[in-house]
This record gives sequence, structure tokens and C-alpha cells, in this order.
Amino acid sequence: MPTSETGPAGTGAASRRPALIPIDRKRRPSGDEARARAMKAAIGVIAEKGTAALRMSDIAARAGMSTGHILYHFGKKDRLLLEVLAWSQADLWARFQEAVDGAASPAEKLDLFVRFYLPTHQGDERYALWTQVLAQRHDEAGRQILTELLDSWDERLEAIVREGCDLGHFADVDLPEFTVRAVAMLSGLSEDVMFGRSRWRHVSPHAFALAALERELRPTDRR
Repeated sequence: MPTSETGPAGTGAASRRPALIPIDRKRRPSGDEARARAMKAAIGVIAEKGTAALRMSDIAARAGMSTGHILYHFGKKDRLLLEVLAWSQADLWARFQEAVDGAASPAEKLDLFVRFYLPTHQGDERYALWTQVLAQRHDEAGRQILTELLDSWDERLEAIVREGCDLGHFADVDLPEFTVRAVAMLSGLSEDVMFGRSRWRHVSPHAFALAALERELRPTDRR
């Protein structure tokens, strides 16, 4: 699952707005800066304490706010995880889009996708947040939000590969099948990194994953 560094990488389905959790107007934050500070604090506390031991007062202390202010931003605890994850991913996608906009080729965009998908290190807070959220039980609305967040990454990868195929930079592949296989590899590799598997101490997970994808996408006449 995606984590840590860099938004939509193409057009069409891949460029649609990320899933957002509706916020009651009576509790709408008064300032984007305060909300961002609260969100970042929540990500850190969730990564450290997990969800079972999470208290609103912990987030308030980390953010330098009152507990009442945190409740103003999040409301009940049971909506906090999904709302923080949606905010985290929107922030990540925005930075990803900025990086992709400056990329010169589909190959560079693929490199960025891998880099932004994988954890940057063991204990990566964004990836830890994903783990915590996916471990929870969710109602149908919550499952829909998670599905849209996950699908958006598939769509971004498909857009990059489709562009590369259209330009003749990549081999013609079964796009849905390739995407499922690629994302499954990246997710498994991410779990390895978060667990701290020794095999990645001297090998770059990013370089390993990118090389595997590039081998499959390399046109036949270049192999």
C-alpha cells in the first residue's frame, strides 16, 4: 500500500479527486493550518500507540492544542482513522502529482510511483497508518472509502503504463493483470521493509522493485 513521499499520474479515472470523508459543517475546521497540524499529530500518535490505546488527549498534546479543539476537527474516535488516512493520502497524492508533472517520460513516472508507494524506512508513519486502518472493522461506508483510496493507486499505475505503451516506451501488456501483479509485489515488499527484514539492509527495495517492473515492461526489441 502506498505511503510516504509523492497524486494522480495521468488523465481520466486516474485524475479524479481522492475519496474524502464528509465533515459536518458545524464541526468544520476554521483554519487549514490548524487542521493539518492536528492530522500530522494524529498520524504520529497512531503509528506509536496503535488504535486500541489511542486517546484524543494524546493527539492534542502532540499538536499543541486542547482536546476540545481535536474533537472539533475529528469528532468521534471511530471516524478519526479514516479521516486521517484520507487526508494523508490527499497530501501524498498532491506531492506525487507535482513530481509527476515534472517527469520527462513514462519511465520517470514509473520510478516516482514506486518511490512514493514504498515505505521510506522501517516504521514509516504513513504505512503504519494504513496498517492500523486496514486492521479495523469498517461498515459499508468505511469499506467504500478504503476501496476508493486503494483503487486510486491502481488507476495511477495503469495511467503511467498506458502512456508508456501508447508511446512505444513499454511493451504491450495486459494492463489490469500487470497492475494487480505489480501492486501485489509492492505491497509485499512494503511489509518486508516495515518488518525490518535483513535482506533489505544492503539492497534498495526501490531499485529492486523498479528493476522487476522495467524487465516486464521492456519492449521485445530491447531485450
